[in-house]
Amino acid sequence: MRRFLSWFLLLLLSAAAFSPATAQTAAPTALNATLDGYEYPYPVSYLPLTIEGQRLRMAYMDVAATGKANGRTVVLLHGKNFFGAYWRETIKALSGAGFRVVVPDQIGFGKSDKPDIHYSFHQLAHNTRRLLDTLGVRKTVVVGHSMGGMLATRFALMYPELTERLVLENPIGLEDYRLAVPFQTIAQAEVTERKSTEESIRKYHATYYPHGYPKAHDEWLLPLAAQTRHPDFPKVARANALTFDMIYQQPVSYEFGRIQVPTLLIIGQDDRTVVGKGLIKDQGIAAKMGQYPALGQRTAAQIKGAKLVPLPGVGHIPHLEATPKFLAALLAFVK
Repeated sequence: MRRFLSWFLLLLLSAAAFSPATAQTAAPTALNATLDGYEYPYPVSYLPLTIEGQRLRMAYMDVAATGKANGRTVVLLHGKNFFGAYWRETIKALSGAGFRVVVPDQIGFGKSDKPDIHYSFHQLAHNTRRLLDTLGVRKTVVVGHSMGGMLATRFALMYPELTERLVLENPIGLEDYRLAVPFQTIAQAEVTERKSTEESIRKYHATYYPHGYPKAHDEWLLPLAAQTRHPDFPKVARANALTFDMIYQQPVSYEFGRIQVPTLLIIGQDDRTVVGKGLIKDQGIAAKMGQYPALGQRTAAQIKGAKLVPLPGVGHIPHLEATPKFLAALLAFVK
């Protein structure tokens, strides 16, 4: 009997040691191109797409309201160096406020496929519209962070009838990077991307936080670093190079005056993000780029009726760095 109890206790301890909860807290060592084995905060579904003759899958989370449902939907669009999971706290807040929340990983990012295709904001907006149509969404609030802000702008321009409101959180593309950043070919960009390591990714992500990199951000950095250690990484690097070229070649900064929907800009005032800044050799020119306080004001003035919420002392990712302030501004606008 004593031997049985000892064996049973050992079995329980072993089960606890290898429980899913424990596994989720461990940093992954290697992840493939679609982050298989990495859990998102909500269930992930997939939309089949065919682009340039390739059959692809677009990952997304579709989160129902946990508070009293108001019948409205919010779409959250991620930045270039991120994936849908980093919206976790925003999803929780919006869902609690009664919204349905749809969070896609764009093709080329996160758990979605990473094909070698021509990437365009028009195509990504079309894919997002296809997803919403499939889910039966006829009207939505569109929220975009960083690159997602460029995509959200393109979406609102292409589908104003579907866009109830537009929220831009420290969007890139408030200026035309081609005017200061030297051109590089996709092949050159791919060579650079293939050299990525956890150290180089960490160094770049640290620029998002002017007042010190928070350890908590590792949660969103480590999955990207784990991809660099997987045989799939050349595929990821190629997609990263192609989407860099998309941002560089397809500015939206000349079209803000065409936006016809109610718009909110939430701008961390200490952000100085410039896509391709490291390619600028003249530091005097580089210093004039990425001036988000001025860029936010200029963009708000271009969009009829736009509201600007400046967040002093905040960098590129308000929804992670200053979550309560970001959510207060967002919920006040969408409610």
